[in-house]
Amino acid sequence: MSKLFDDRRKQLFTLKKMRENLNGKGDVPETTYTCPICNKEHEKSKLSLNLYVCEACGHHFPISARTRINQLVDRKTFREHTGKLNSSDPISFPGYLNKLGENQGKTGNTDAIVTGVGNIEGNKVEIIVLDPTFMMGSMGSVVGEEFTRAVEHAMKHKLPVLCISASGGARMQEGMFSLMQMAKTSAAVEKFSQMGGFYLSLLTHPTMGGVSASFAMLGDIILAEPGALIGFAGPRVIEQTIHQKLPKGFQRAEFQEEHGFVDSVVTRKSLKKTIGMLLLMHTNTKG
Repeated sequence: MSKLFDDRRKQLFTLKKMRENLNGKGDVPETTYTCPICNKEHEKSKLSLNLYVCEACGHHFPISARTRINQLVDRKTFREHTGKLNSSDPISFPGYLNKLGENQGKTGNTDAIVTGVGNIEGNKVEIIVLDPTFMMGSMGSVVGEEFTRAVEHAMKHKLPVLCISASGGARMQEGMFSLMQMAKTSAAVEKFSQMGGFYLSLLTHPTMGGVSASFAMLGDIILAEPGALIGFAGPRVIEQTIHQKLPKGFQRAEFQEEHGFVDSVVTRKSLKKTIGMLLLMHTNTKG
């Protein structure tokens, strides 16, 4: 009886992994994505050609930092800066180093950020991208340090900065050390601003917690992708705190644009040209 139970449990586990892979949630590279909005199934190759946007309803799928860079940056112009720093597990959080190792193997990144210099529509720019596929793009000490170094590099070489946020917020596995990055990154942006630098922020799904409460919302111009969830705490937490019903979609990009927190909501197909135009208007780094 015990053997039969064990065999059945293994079978159910295998089926569960197969379903996860079909829905784009497993560790094995998926070949089919299901849109969470309209339930349309997409072949990965076709969805990639459409910039990971559902052709049926326009839903923008979250994408990795490197996919984002490939979509936006002019071919063969990106020079990466990240990859030398690793978290030291400052509060000895159980299982944290193992989780970091798993995510490093899965994404090829040392942490949830990729930075470097590249051209967008011919405009040279310092690029900072958070990776939602690495621990939900959470901000720990490495993310804060890499962000700060990238901004300092931009100051030294008189480059504009494009920051693309996709994060669940501060990384709980680093406790107060992750919260300290909010002040650190905000100070770097302030210094950059005082020197006359142009800081362009793009908010993608999701941009929450300590990231939204620091560098993500400090842009001279703030763009967002359609449907992106933007805020500090989740709507359920807010409703339970203030004991009031919140407006429908109040943390979505469109609501934020309507109420002045976002300058413009831009579709993924239009992002490269829009960013290129803004860089050309506000900087002198063409060529």
